[in-house]
Amino acid sequence: MSEQAGMSEHGAVSDQADQTAGFPVRRSGSAPGFADRQAAQAGGFPDRYIRGDVLGHGTDSVVYQARDRLLGRDVALKVFRIAADDPDALTAQQDEARLLASLAHHGLVTLLDAGVDLDDDGLPHLHLVTDLVQGSTLRDRIRATPLTERQVAYLGFDLSEALEYVHAHGVTHSDVTPTNVLVLAQGGSDDRLRARLTDFGVAQLVGRVRTAVSSTGGGAYRSPEQIRGQPIGPPSDVYSLGLVLLEALTGQRVFTGGDDRRPFSGPAIPESTGPALRQALLRMTAEDPGGRPTSRELVPLFQALVVDDHGRHRGRPRRDESQSGDEQARLAALHRYDLLDTPPEGAFDRITSLAARVLGTAISTVSIVDRERIWFKSHHGIDGNQVAREPGLCAAVVATGETIVVPDALAHPDAARNGLIAGDTALRSYAGVPLISADGHVLGALSVADYTPRQFTEEQLGILADLGAMVTHEMEMRLATRRAVLRHD
Repeated sequence: MSEQAGMSEHGAVSDQADQTAGFPVRRSGSAPGFADRQAAQAGGFPDRYIRGDVLGHGTDSVVYQARDRLLGRDVALKVFRIAADDPDALTAQQDEARLLASLAHHGLVTLLDAGVDLDDDGLPHLHLVTDLVQGSTLRDRIRATPLTERQVAYLGFDLSEALEYVHAHGVTHSDVTPTNVLVLAQGGSDDRLRARLTDFGVAQLVGRVRTAVSSTGGGAYRSPEQIRGQPIGPPSDVYSLGLVLLEALTGQRVFTGGDDRRPFSGPAIPESTGPALRQALLRMTAEDPGGRPTSRELVPLFQALVVDDHGRHRGRPRRDESQSGDEQARLAALHRYDLLDTPPEGAFDRITSLAARVLGTAISTVSIVDRERIWFKSHHGIDGNQVAREPGLCAAVVATGETIVVPDALAHPDAARNGLIAGDTALRSYAGVPLISADGHVLGALSVADYTPRQFTEEQLGILADLGAMVTHEMEMRLATRRAVLRHD
């Protein structure tokens, strides 16, 4: 969780204060009820925050829901227990704070504050403050019931994206476990679980040798190279993620017992598991690190798994019709997302590529409809970044808030006036689904098009709608990341 660090120079802790390396120090007052056992174990509680319920705890920390008195918001606050004569532990926890502060991604918890407080005995206790995720740990969710393959595919997509970002920044998490994954339902749909990765307490720079890595999950999720005390890197995280997803699917921990009894052969995967997911889990849990896919390779793999399953689950978001006539409000919402005139981004490009491949079309675009133009945030199979808004099929999707299908443009009077249809490209068929923001505005469309007339089946339109939902999810997460970066600045 995120951190807040503070220390001051007071007699008995002057040596520890020297170790804070710029972290401010302050002495905590005794919070109401602070004498309860878990709070006492956790140590000092910062005065700025009102302590609420315990969200979780480990061997060296307790995580609370807390209220920020200054900003009037709910947060998650992780308080460490640090012995006064243990500067190495204090340094390690400060390292976690600095590492988390350097990372900003929608698949990670966001660090809001960090500090070191002194308890009533003058002992230093580092705390980290993060955004409060309204969900549960994957561990608690699995205890209630195993997940479906659809849910596992969603989690795999989110967590592989988070690891791709972490690994690209030269960091190995080293402790991917169900306890360190927070899950929440997207849009009230339990089918579409989303995940965020937390707890970077034992993370390390890629390539650094660590022979005794502590872990909240013990040996149950460690890679073979981690157990052997060999150098570890991103492949170790991929292995751990494979075990986590397999446990989520079956409801049973894959390996039990100590490290000395861990087999290094691949885990048993139920025969009933779909072939694509089964193959993914087998590759992720290969004994040889070189035989595992990279986190970057996992992202489109799980994306394809989501799409493959979603052809049978339409459930696309519906437009809030109360917003339909307010074009100024729609444009304001559009500019809030800061999508126009921005460089290509892999997350969107993967979706358009996948849409064209799965639906068998030559072209696919993520089209953002501005006041007088249609901007292609992503385009597959076609050149150019924008076209005029009117007449435009994507603009028609925005105007109606519904899926538009044109099997043959020559038989469709509105389509025949479209520049891409009637122009040099001579496109003949089109299907587009609306991209709807969290507050109900239709910002654009995810569309596919081809040079020949064709019919789109209900299953194909269902896939396109679900891919559109993935686009809007990426847009929302991109906005959340942008806001987090601005807060850090």
